[in-house]
Amino acid sequence: MKTTVKIIILFLFAVLLWNILTETADFMTVNIDGEEIGGPLGWLIGLVFAGGGAVIATVVMLFVGLVLAVVFAGVGVIVIGALGFAAGAVLLAISPLLLPLLIPIAIVWYMVSRSRRQRELKPGVQPAA
Repeated sequence: MKTTVKIIILFLFAVLLWNILTETADFMTVNIDGEEIGGPLGWLIGLVFAGGGAVIATVVMLFVGLVLAVVFAGVGVIVIGALGFAAGAVLLAISPLLLPLLIPIAIVWYMVSRSRRQRELKPGVQPAA
C-alpha cells in the first residue's frame, strides 16, 4: 500500500512537471493597473498577493486573539482565538495558491518523521537528549 501511494505521488508530480514544461501559453496572468503580467512572474505575484493576504489576515487574527486572551483572560476569548487559528489553518490547507509552498514543507516533514522513526526502531541506539 505504501509503495503504491509513493508511485502515485511521483506520477502526479511528473504530470505536473510535464504540464509546466510543455505549456505554450501563459498559465496565469495578473492584471495590475491595466497592465497584464504573465508567465512565472505573474504566477509569483498572484501567489504573493492572494496567499500573502490570507497569511497576513491569519496572523492578525491570532495576535488579536492573543491580546484579548491576555487582557480579558476569559474562556470565551480563548475559544475565539482558537477558532481564528483553526480558520487560518483551514484557509491555508484549502488555498490552491499556497499549495506550491505546502508541498516542500510536507516533503521535509515526511523525511524528518521517517528518519526519527528509523532511529527509534534501531536497537541499542540512544536518542540524543
